[in-house]
Amino acid sequence: MIDKPGVDERLLAAEVAAAWAVEVADLVFMPVGLDGNAWAYRVDASDGGRYFLKLRRGEFTRSAVLLPGFLRAHGVRQVVAPVDLPGGGTCREFGDYQLLLYPFHDGGSLWSRGLTDRQWIQYGEFLRRLHAVTPSADIAALLPVETYRSSAGERLRTVGVEAAASETLGAFWERYGAALHRLSETVDDLASRVTRGRHVICHADIHPGNLIADGDGPLHVVDWDAPILAPAERDLMFVHSQDFGDHPIDAHRAALFRHGYGPWEPDQTLLSYYRSERHLDDAAVFLRSILDPGASPESRANDLHWLTRIAETVADPGYANGGARAT
Repeated sequence: MIDKPGVDERLLAAEVAAAWAVEVADLVFMPVGLDGNAWAYRVDASDGGRYFLKLRRGEFTRSAVLLPGFLRAHGVRQVVAPVDLPGGGTCREFGDYQLLLYPFHDGGSLWSRGLTDRQWIQYGEFLRRLHAVTPSADIAALLPVETYRSSAGERLRTVGVEAAASETLGAFWERYGAALHRLSETVDDLASRVTRGRHVICHADIHPGNLIADGDGPLHVVDWDAPILAPAERDLMFVHSQDFGDHPIDAHRAALFRHGYGPWEPDQTLLSYYRSERHLDDAAVFLRSILDPGASPESRANDLHWLTRIAETVADPGYANGGARAT
């Protein structure tokens, strides 16, 4: 979220210090991410250490809290897991919010600058290891299971009525509303035709924006807020799509990824379903966020940028034939 949360940052710093026994020298807001219920801070400790603090309105899912540590314990070392509280547990209450503290990794996300050749191989290696982990019974019980029943279409239809009548979004909806409604129909059609694949643990948002690296260094995988048990295509869609990141896959990068992941022929209908459903879901979320009367002009402008990018993509006559295909 690019707007600050409505919290007293002095009290927040004191809570972090008390909860994790960290002497906080500075708390720096980071305007990153598009989740309207989550905020990020960098915590600078007096001993020179740095941490990434995630603040969520409401509750983190149990899978977001517990799965990263489980995966690291099973050898998936690229996972960035939250720091345990000295007294036990991981998550800390803070009024109407919950807090998770993570190690801070330098370098920033790879959305804009892209992956190096070595990192494309590591990307494949990471997903191969992730998809090979068998969840324990306790972890499996926490994870949602793919049903191919998306709520995004209904949410789009509801918010579309408001958008059409809105001074802020009326022109946008007149231009792109029909294309977004067609997208909803496409998602329903694809859902009716998918072949139910074997379920694996999926990150479910594994685009380059959630890959952190310093230069050509090792990958660190963040944002484990919505993992799911689903076919591997749930994650592989982000790899094969042209829509996520400024340096998407091509034939050379596909070969590097396969070197790390191994031979695999993704199901094209599943790839198309996950790509279309993600665009539909994002469009519904951005429309609702823009219509939020409490949003700042900067937040609305940012959301409208991403919403327009999605709308232009799905309105393209060639949308159904491209974007998420094995290269």
